[in-house]
Parts: sequence; structure tokens; C-alpha cells
Amino acid sequence: MKRTAEIKRKTKETDIIMKLNLDGKGKGKVKTGIGFLDHMLELFAYHGLFDLTIKAKGDLDVDIHHTNEDIGIALGQAFKKALKTKSGISRFGQSFVPMDEALARARVVLDISGRLSLYFKCKVKKLKPAKGYDTNDCEEFLKAFVLNSGINMHVDIIRGKDTHHALESVFKALGRALSEAISIEPRRGKKVPSTKGRL
Repeated sequence: MKRTAEIKRKTKETDIIMKLNLDGKGKGKVKTGIGFLDHMLELFAYHGLFDLTIKAKGDLDVDIHHTNEDIGIALGQAFKKALKTKSGISRFGQSFVPMDEALARARVVLDISGRLSLYFKCKVKKLKPAKGYDTNDCEEFLKAFVLNSGINMHVDIIRGKDTHHALESVFKALGRALSEAISIEPRRGKKVPSTKGRL
């Protein structure tokens, strides 16, 4: 069974076409108009081993908010659609990813449970935006993602001086944690990973 999804989202503010293959090879082709987000999502796809294609246009003359949030929405919808009934998945995932001089480190822990929530904590003060993208933008992106994917996620930026490094570690850790959570557990067969019988 192929675990793929195609999402088209068009509003007065954005126009997004997204294709996702959960069992890919880490190929990312992302064009959002937000260069830094493109880079982060390509890293996310590479380290999660997802094939991800995104073409997006948004009202960037206003600011990046709508485009950033709507891509998070579409990505969440794509994951939910591709996972279908969630049968056989491992369900839980976690990753710790350091970046460069170990001044930036992120921890992502998640549960594909249907009980959506985001707990985002940045213990680093006074991080300057990286090419106009900051930790608040990252949090808004992740919030849109979890609300539309049904994932419970905890993200901690534990240490860092460079925003680029801190956010890069978050997106890499997210890819790795999701890859672990969506992996198929052969001993479970086609059962949903819950004693309740559904997620």
C-alpha cells in the first residue's frame, strides 16, 4: 500500500500544491518564496527519508505569515492523508539533533495519536532572525502542522547562539522523529497501535 498524498490548498492569500511520499528516499524539491523555509523543509525531507514536493505562492508582499502557516497546514493534511488508518505504525518518535559547534540542540518527541497539541519551548534568549525567519515563525509553522496532522509534539530548543543552527536542528530532528513514528512495526501486522483499537 502506497503511503502518498497530494494536497492542493488555494485561498485569497496562498496557492499551494504539495506531494508527499512517506516511503521515499529523502528527495525534497521545495519552492515557497521563503528561501529559509525551503532550505529547512528540504533538510526535513532528507533526514526523514520523505519525498516532498512543494510549489507555493503567497502574499509575501504583506509578510511571510500566511505562506508559512498555510504550508504547515498543507503538510499536516498530507501526513494525515498518507497515513490513512495508521495501521501498523510505530506511533511514537523522538530525536535529539545537535548542529555544528553543539551550541544549538533540539529535541523533538511526538505521538501520532489523534490528540493534537504542540509544546514548544526555546530556552535560548535573544536569537536574531535567520533571513527574516525566527523561532516564532517556526512555532507557528509547527502549530499549523500538528493541528492538521493530529500529532502531539514536544519541541525543545535547549541551547544555541545561532538561529539558523537552532532551527536547522529542529527541522532535522522533526524529520527523524516522524520517520521513526511512521515506520511499520511488522509484529503489529495491520493493527492500529492503541489498546483502544483506533487512533
